[in-house]
Amino acid sequence: MSTETATFADVPQLYKRHVFACFTQRPSGHPRGSCGAQGAQPLWDRLGRQIEAGGLADVGFTPSGCLGFCRAGPLMVVYPEGVWYAPKTPEDVDEIVETHLKGGQLVERLVVVLQR
Repeated sequence: MSTETATFADVPQLYKRHVFACFTQRPSGHPRGSCGAQGAQPLWDRLGRQIEAGGLADVGFTPSGCLGFCRAGPLMVVYPEGVWYAPKTPEDVDEIVETHLKGGQLVERLVVVLQR
């Protein structure tokens, strides 16, 4: 593939959607907080199980380090849409899987609009 004529559309994609979820765990009382300190681990464990159990081979799931907006966590972002979610309960995770990852629709009540 020539870099002079290639476009993003020419690059084969491995996943239809790709989820990145923050696994950062800072010590209790850290001024920035962390997704881990806000209960991310069981939510992301559930998310991974739901993706696998749902046979969502076209959805990638990657644990990440800090996504940079610690106080809003636990945070995950879904690409290619670039949608940020802040699920707080296992049911929130289930809804994101069913509605967004499987159904392609936004879960508006869980969307986080972040400011730089």
